[in-house]
Amino acid sequence: MSGENEVLERRKRQRFIARRDGAPCFWVSFGGERLPVLDLSLEGFAVPAATPPEANRKFDFVLHCDGVVEAVRGQARVVNFLASASGGQAGCLFDGFDGEGEARLQAWLSEHVQAVSALPVTEDEAADIVTGPSLV
Repeated sequence: MSGENEVLERRKRQRFIARRDGAPCFWVSFGGERLPVLDLSLEGFAVPAATPPEANRKFDFVLHCDGVVEAVRGQARVVNFLASASGGQAGCLFDGFDGEGEARLQAWLSEHVQAVSALPVTEDEAADIVTGPSLV
């Protein structure tokens, strides 16, 4: 694929659809809003956005996982916006995590892989999938 329709992938690690049993399971709070996460990786996330947010401006976020009390906190920035008839989405990259945030996110994603996989996946296999390169 080339030309004006080309989409450049910014994240090098696997993205995971942030839904379980048809419902969002990860949420992010920033700018006074709490939004469902559409997809998530160790490098960033996507959220619904009706209009293009300001790009490349760092912002503080709080990431939540259903059923988990602890949160992941840090800084991120909007890097792209995809418009669609259903409302669009903003893609964000992590700029940094507070405390043990990155390790906590990795654990959440590994558990998510095990929970949604159609085939049995061990804890070590799930961790390798999360930390490894994109499979798509």
